[in-house]
Amino acid sequence: MDSKLSQIISGEFGIWDVVAILGLLTFSSRFIIQWIVSEIRKESVIPVAFWHLSIVGSLLMLAYALHIADRWIILSYLFNSLIYFRNLYFIYTKKRGVETGE
Repeated sequence: MDSKLSQIISGEFGIWDVVAILGLLTFSSRFIIQWIVSEIRKESVIPVAFWHLSIVGSLLMLAYALHIADRWIILSYLFNSLIYFRNLYFIYTKKRGVETGE
């Protein structure tokens, strides 16, 4: 444990650390976007950008988890994107139906 802690403190970062940080920042930023949009509209809203950020963040974290071969992190992010893509499918098919008058 001491070697991991000293590695973090010493600033020894590789490309996979950057992938993990970008994944965490992207995934976490979706809540900030949701909060800002909700404040602007004065109601609870989940904007489309929320789902896009969810997909990108999840895939980055999944790539990192696969690289370090951590089965619990892999399981945490393995199926998330499927749900996010499905939500986008519903959003875009509904928009298409509204635009075509269906």
